Amino acid sequence: MSQHHISTRHMKTVRRRFREECKEKDEPCWLCGQRTIDYETQGEPDSFSLDHFYPVSTHPEFITDPANFRASHSLCNTKRGNAAPTAGLGTTSEDWGI
Repeated sequence: MSQHHISTRHMKTVRRRFREECKEKDEPCWLCGQRTIDYETQGEPDSFSLDHFYPVSTHPEFITDPANFRASHSLCNTKRGNAAPTAGLGTTSEDWGI
């Protein structure tokens, strides 16, 4: 899928809404697990980035599917690229308090 589809007005709106939800919940980076996502700045390594569990390049049908969205650091998302997630990455379905 070409880059311009990711930059559509609809996708920008979806991205903004997801960012606000993540900021409100103080979501950690799903790739590294750290709660240090900077929701205020853009273009910095620790700033928020909307990552797609299934990469857009291989699964363009999920580009606007919120179930495919994950909060990440910009740097973590860049390092991952369009590779499949490494085993052990992701968020737990419940806080087990361990």
